[in-house]
Amino acid sequence: METIQISEKLKAHFLRLYQIAICDDDFSTQELKMLYKSAEERGVSPKHLDEILLNPIHSKSLIPETLEKKVESLYDLTTMVWMDGVVTENEYTMLEKYVTMFGFVEENIKDIVDYFIESVKQGKMKTDILNDLKN
Repeated sequence: METIQISEKLKAHFLRLYQIAICDDDFSTQELKMLYKSAEERGVSPKHLDEILLNPIHSKSLIPETLEKKVESLYDLTTMVWMDGVVTENEYTMLEKYVTMFGFVEENIKDIVDYFIESVKQGKMKTDILNDLKN
């Protein structure tokens, strides 16, 4: 049987996606599909994702280090939030916590969350957001 190595940071990313998906008490089929699609896009099988979710690691200290990785993570989290077309208060608060955890300046947190929500609503891609931030 083939052993796959999944980084602790990638495991933390999947756990964050799961946490934000369930924080509104409405874990939809769409959110579940997005979680597994995200894993597939990163070469992680459904079986391995199941193992990650059933055996969580302490992910608080495993934050993305580069701006690109932070944007990728926040984009995925916001996409998960917007999956049902509604941003609940709990989901908004969770996004704020992740933006804070990722080391962004406190006075910019609300603006960053609002920017990601609007970008996802408009159908912007991760690359578009990175280009916006670089200009």
